[in-house]
Amino acid sequence: MFSYLLRRVCQAIPIMVGVAFLCFVLVHLAPGDPLVSILPPDASAELQAQLRVLYGFNRSLPEQFGLWVWRALHGDLGVSIASNRAVAGEVLNAVGNTLRLAFVATAIGFVLGCLFGFVAGYFRGSWIDRAASTLSVLGVSVPHYWLGMVLVIVFSSQLMWLPATGAGPDGSQDWAWDWAHLQFLVLPALTMSVIPMGIIARTVRALVAEILVQEFIVGLRAKGLTHFGVFRHVVKNAAPTALAVMGLQLGYLLGGSILIETVFSWPGTGFLLNAAIFQRDLPLLQGTILVLALFFVLLNLLVDVLQTLLDPRIARA
Repeated sequence: MFSYLLRRVCQAIPIMVGVAFLCFVLVHLAPGDPLVSILPPDASAELQAQLRVLYGFNRSLPEQFGLWVWRALHGDLGVSIASNRAVAGEVLNAVGNTLRLAFVATAIGFVLGCLFGFVAGYFRGSWIDRAASTLSVLGVSVPHYWLGMVLVIVFSSQLMWLPATGAGPDGSQDWAWDWAHLQFLVLPALTMSVIPMGIIARTVRALVAEILVQEFIVGLRAKGLTHFGVFRHVVKNAAPTALAVMGLQLGYLLGGSILIETVFSWPGTGFLLNAAIFQRDLPLLQGTILVLALFFVLLNLLVDVLQTLLDPRIARA
């Protein structure tokens, strides 16, 4: 196992370099001047030249990339052009908010998805199977940003049960797991959980339907094993694949929550990316994407390890 972990960590290094390179190239290929957000309309050529030297934009692209990678290895992701604050600090604060939202949304999606999937698999071909499958397809098909706006209209504007935007009564700085803060988390978490719920439900339904017709399940039933005992064996066989799907969905929520966080003004990485894109804040954009890619790589490694612990048939050598 140790050799496998070491090999995966070594494999992650070129992945991170490739992600950093693609991120750097793509943001520099985008049209527009990155200093437009801080330069006044009547800025002199001398002031523009000074700012380019200050932020390193006067260097060639290979020099800029090499300097950025060298600083990133030492924990320095640069300084935001728009806010003049350290990128690392802004990204870490946003990552904490996104992790909080993504974990809650993944938990909701995993629990409901497994519930619908197991029910549909056990009663395959019945109206229960069709109803659960319909809900899972709707969950995958409905645009989540549209669903978020509908939830805001219903539960915030009309019923006034939950707040529409924000991360707490005083922002996200003093977050606590109490109702005063959790009520801000309900609507965005429910909105984000819909797609993972549908994908996990469809996956678990197919797994359960396949496992129930295998010979060892027929043998267990022939020996007089109770329904709960059969259920335990089904769960044990379906857990590794379901866990892998959940890990991928958590990684997707970490990096693909830009629309949800924008709709609910949730101060996470998606909201930060949206602001960085419109402001052409290259250091902030590059730093946020690099940190999200690192989280995704580490998350996949964690899922592989957990799969090995749950299913000894999976060899990691």
